[in-house]
Amino acid sequence: MNLQGIGMTSQRTRLRLINRLKESGIRTQDVLEAMANTPRHIFLDEALAHRAYEDTALPIGYNQTLSQPYIVAKMTELTLENDPQRILEIGTGSGYQTSILAQLAKEVYSVERIKPLQEKARQRFVAMGLRNIRLRHADGGMGWPEAAPFHAIIVTAAPEDVPRELLSQLADGGRLVIPVGGQSQQLMVMTRTGNEFSKRIVEAVRFVPLVEGTVL
Repeated sequence: MNLQGIGMTSQRTRLRLINRLKESGIRTQDVLEAMANTPRHIFLDEALAHRAYEDTALPIGYNQTLSQPYIVAKMTELTLENDPQRILEIGTGSGYQTSILAQLAKEVYSVERIKPLQEKARQRFVAMGLRNIRLRHADGGMGWPEAAPFHAIIVTAAPEDVPRELLSQLADGGRLVIPVGGQSQQLMVMTRTGNEFSKRIVEAVRFVPLVEGTVL
């Protein structure tokens, strides 16, 4: 992958995005620094790269999107609240959210159901020198039971209901950060204490649906 574009991207443009995130309520310095240091334009096709530092979701093919930077920052903040070292991500997508998490946690496991998206993401991780990411091509709703338990699980697509399989893969004290719903969606945090789960509703969101099955 040619990363010459990283140097060509205006640092001022990236800084404006970080300032917008601060104005929107993102406070965790580590999250802001990771996003400032991550070249979002390499996670997009060349035709859309000029829009990379807008605070908006952008298409990446296969009816999937690169999430709005604010949502990436917010979900990362929520995921990191209990200082997780092992994180499971459901929905690798472009790999942008994955790359942010990989800069802030010891191990990131990421599941993607669409093989071509996973392969592109893998190339980006290699180019960025990120070596603490493990990838799996599978139905995300099933999680990654062989690697469980996880200190945190983050889901980047919305199921109608919280998948029980994911809750069962949380470590005691772990948290699940997930958008839930159909036409009306809410970002939720589910925290495990023993065999009990508490729920916190964060805000209204809009994600692509969590779909069963895989695509080669």
